[in-house]
Amino acid sequence: MDRRGGFQLWLRWVAANALAEMVGLGSTLAVDYGIIARVAAAQSILASIVGILLVTVSGAIEGGIVGLAQWAVLRRPFPSVARRSWIGATVVGAMVAWFFGSLPSTLMDMGEQQSGGAAQEPSTLIVLLLAAAMGLFLGFILAYPQWRVLRKVAEGAWIWLPANCAAWALGMPTIFAAMDIAFRSPTLLGSLAIIALGVLLAGMLVGAVHGLALVRLASSPRGT
Repeated sequence: MDRRGGFQLWLRWVAANALAEMVGLGSTLAVDYGIIARVAAAQSILASIVGILLVTVSGAIEGGIVGLAQWAVLRRPFPSVARRSWIGATVVGAMVAWFFGSLPSTLMDMGEQQSGGAAQEPSTLIVLLLAAAMGLFLGFILAYPQWRVLRKVAEGAWIWLPANCAAWALGMPTIFAAMDIAFRSPTLLGSLAIIALGVLLAGMLVGAVHGLALVRLASSPRGT
């Protein structure tokens, strides 16, 4: 693949991830907001357990939408990658990532219910740093099932793992920052607009980073 073709592939990949995350992640966040609100109202350990299971299942929304959008771009450089395989890998990664991503807050809520006290909120800087660390971890989880697909069609597919870690180390703090700003908005419409723009920006950042890895892999398909 020449430089121009690689750049065009990168642009399509960035656009696909940005739009897919805005729709997919935005929809998942909306569903999870309703789940978390009901869990908070119930104030029971059983409700917390059911809540984290429902949040995990909701990850299939993001995984399905993002996986389809990515495959629409991926099928050009890698026509042998089946749609079902890529979407399935993305859904699995997203569901596992949502489980581990929501586990810390769920455990904290369960601890507060047992102790009867409220935990002190960390500073914004600490939250963003923790979000970056979470992104490193969840990026690996998201990438692992996809890597198992890519390694069959591209040489050096291992770069997909660190690329996703780096991508989500940038994307996750962006999402957390947008949520923080949205909660301070005086209007519901303003909050939704901020979240949508934040998720769109996060999708662009994520796609821009692991899109570079995709271009490199597209230049070295297996068997050539």
